[in-house]
Amino acid sequence: MTFQLFTQLNSESLRMVQPIVEAAPEMSRIEALNENVRKEVLDFLNVRPVHTVVMASFINDNGLESDLNRGRFFGYRNAAGKLEGVALIGHSTLVEARSAEALKALAVKARESETPIHLIMSHGNAAEDFWAHYSSGLRGPRLKCVESLFEVSFPMFVQRSSQELRLAAADELLPVAEAQAEIAFMECGVDPLVRDHEGFLKRVLRRIEQGRIFVVFEGDKLVFKADIIAETDDVAYLEGIYVAPEYRGKGIGPACLNALAIDLLDRVENVCMFSNVDFEGAHRSYLKAGFARAGECVTLFI
Repeated sequence: MTFQLFTQLNSESLRMVQPIVEAAPEMSRIEALNENVRKEVLDFLNVRPVHTVVMASFINDNGLESDLNRGRFFGYRNAAGKLEGVALIGHSTLVEARSAEALKALAVKARESETPIHLIMSHGNAAEDFWAHYSSGLRGPRLKCVESLFEVSFPMFVQRSSQELRLAAADELLPVAEAQAEIAFMECGVDPLVRDHEGFLKRVLRRIEQGRIFVVFEGDKLVFKADIIAETDDVAYLEGIYVAPEYRGKGIGPACLNALAIDLLDRVENVCMFSNVDFEGAHRSYLKAGFARAGECVTLFI
C-alpha cells in the first residue's frame, strides 16, 4: 500500500470526526459473558453465520473467557432480557448488534477495554457507527478500509492444479510468518513481526498446530499460503492469501485457492473471506477461483 493511499484513507477518516452529544445508553443491560450462556450466545451469532464466524470460532476454540481471545466478550440485553448485541472487545473488536441501542452501549463499554483496541469490524457500516459512539465523534480512526466479502459454496467448478497443497509444518514457521506479516503491512501499515515479534510468531505457530494454514512449497520456497482464521460447522473464514511475487500472474493462486475451497466444502456449507476493495489484482484471482462478491463492510484500524 503506497504512502499516497495511506494519506487518502486518513483524510477520509478525518471527515468522520463529528462531535456527538447524545443520551447515555442503559449500561445496566451490558453483561460480561461466560460459559453459562455459551449456547445462548452461539445461537444468537448463528442467525448470521457468515458475518459472525470469527466470534463463534473464538468461542468454540477458546471459550468465552480466555486470554487467547485477546479481549472480553460482552452482551447487551433488551428490556425483555433477550440478547440484542454481542461483541468481543479487545485487540480485534468484533461487533454483532441488532439494535442501535445495543451498538451504542457496547461502544461505550469498549472505552473501558483493558486490551488496546487495534481494529473494529462489523457488517456494513456498523463499525463506523460504533466508532462514533466510542470516540464521541471527537477523533477519527487511524485508517479506514472498505472490504469486499467473497463467498463460495457448492455447486462450483473444479480446476486442475499441479501444485501440492498441504498443511504447514511447525519447522516452516518463519517463511509462513514473514508472508503473513507482509500481508498485514499491506492491509494496515503495521508489521506485526516488528511490533510484537514473539507474540506474532506464537500466534502463527498455534494456527499451524491447529491445522489451519495451508501451503505450497517448491523446495524451500513458499509459493502459496492461505489461513483458516475461523471455522464453525457452517462456515470457514479465510485470510492471509499469499502468492510469492515471482509466481503471480501464472494461475497458481486461483488454482490453489480453488482446491482449498473444494476441500473445505466437504465439511462446511460456505467458505468466505474479506479483502480490501483496492486490491483489485487479488480480487481477479478470487473470482477465477470460483468465489463471488457478496457484499461489503468497513474495518477501522485504531
